[in-house]
Amino acid sequence: MGINFDVSRPKARSSINMTTKFHTIGLIGKPHHQGTNQTLKRLHYWLTMQGFEVLVEERVATELGPNIIAVDLLEIGARCDLAIVVGGDGNMLGAARVLARFDLGVIGVNRGNLGFLTDLPPDAFEEALAKVLDGEFDTEHRFLLEAEVYRHGMLKASNTAVNEAVLHPGKIAHMIEFEVYIDDQFMYSQRADGMIVSTPTGSTAYALSAGGAILTPNLQALILVPMFPHTLSCRPIVVDACSTIKMVVSPENGENLEVSCDGHVHLAVLPGDEIIVRRSSERLRLIHPKGHNYFHVLRTKLGWGSKLF
Repeated sequence: MGINFDVSRPKARSSINMTTKFHTIGLIGKPHHQGTNQTLKRLHYWLTMQGFEVLVEERVATELGPNIIAVDLLEIGARCDLAIVVGGDGNMLGAARVLARFDLGVIGVNRGNLGFLTDLPPDAFEEALAKVLDGEFDTEHRFLLEAEVYRHGMLKASNTAVNEAVLHPGKIAHMIEFEVYIDDQFMYSQRADGMIVSTPTGSTAYALSAGGAILTPNLQALILVPMFPHTLSCRPIVVDACSTIKMVVSPENGENLEVSCDGHVHLAVLPGDEIIVRRSSERLRLIHPKGHNYFHVLRTKLGWGSKLF
């Protein structure tokens, strides 16, 4: 689904007025996927006929035929007013980790399974997208996480996450020991299979499957969800998004661990390392068709009951 875009971070563009009409649009999708390619071809043709300049992410550009302007994700971020991601939530997450540093809107066409972050239908996107391009849309900001691994006081690795940062064993599931601090205040020691630190965006993803609560996107909060804790009284906890989460891995852990960002970027962790997770300064600007309703999305995707009367 997503990939690790390990790139330096250029300075974001100056702010633009998102109520103005879009001019340059970037297309991003899942490579080597027949359905995604079909939708990308339709999008490219339709947008070109509307008079937009269209840039295509280079991983999928070669599959769309000739006369395609192929660029990398950084150039899409720097040059485009809007990015359209075709695929599932995983594709959106991979693109978002790069595009969040730029000042552009991002909208998704769902070619995946659940599609919490991808609003537009793949086979009938034209009507809804036309309204968005005419300025009829809702804007929503989602904050990201910054995960850092320190060894003997020195930063060894870092990356960002839209959904969650997860401390866990590397290849074989087993119980690990670590301490958890909130704003340098000791909270508890933990024996578990790992710990999930999730944003509200990620609260409907891995954290939900591990028993965490759903946080509505407008909340400025993080949720910490222990994975199969040895103590039955240990439960998920919600903290302020301004909090700094520190996890200190016990030196007695016999094997190397990892911190995974959105399940795709993996940071190596050794016994004794410290992991710092905090809110990133970067924000993803999601564009939704006008009238987007988060609870309608939850009912549809999670199979909740409809109104009784």
